[in-house]
Amino acid sequence: MDGRLGAESLGEPFAFGREADVYALDEGRVLRRYRHGGDTGPESAVMRHVGGLGYPVPRVYEAGGPDLVLERLDGPTMATVLLAGSMSLRDGAAILADLLRRLHALPSLTGTAPSVVHLDLHPDNVIMAADGPVVIDWRNSRDGDGDLDTAFTALILAQVATGAIEHPTGELVGEMLDAFLELAPGDPLRALDDAVDMRSRQSTMSSEEVAMLPLAAARVRGN
Repeated sequence: MDGRLGAESLGEPFAFGREADVYALDEGRVLRRYRHGGDTGPESAVMRHVGGLGYPVPRVYEAGGPDLVLERLDGPTMATVLLAGSMSLRDGAAILADLLRRLHALPSLTGTAPSVVHLDLHPDNVIMAADGPVVIDWRNSRDGDGDLDTAFTALILAQVATGAIEHPTGELVGEMLDAFLELAPGDPLRALDDAVDMRSRQSTMSSEEVAMLPLAAARVRGN
């Protein structure tokens, strides 16, 4: 037994990322399944913790092994809205900064760190739902330092802006990064080296992307 929750006749996923596929279960629920296994227990614990404190996160119905059964959200990602031109890059940056600020104001799960951190907050992980933005993909979340979280967001934006990560938003994100660094909470530069080190060890990063991390870090520093 691998702890999987759903039957195998799920059909094709309607969404997917670097690590997981998302399947529709019914009108109100989706199954997020990590392709290479793992334990979603810690991720679901963080989501339930911050959700219970009023942070905008999908409701968790079940968690087991590599599977999460989550609330189904209606709405496009922030990246989709930015590409359509119906949201300015500065407004997108302001939303990311506000989401981080609100998250870092919450008590940590264990009480052993300053706050909860997401460590993957970027436009593809924000759903623009009818009631406001909702943060998804809490795989990397934990208790930690808010400055590290802000540095991660800045670094990911810089990877896209410099072409280190291929994404349809491309160079446009440079303007968004500049606005984000102006509006973001804390001091991302203080934790940038730690963010680069952690990012370089993530299994989802290709060797080419890792090699270009110094370029992205320099863009965050304004070099």
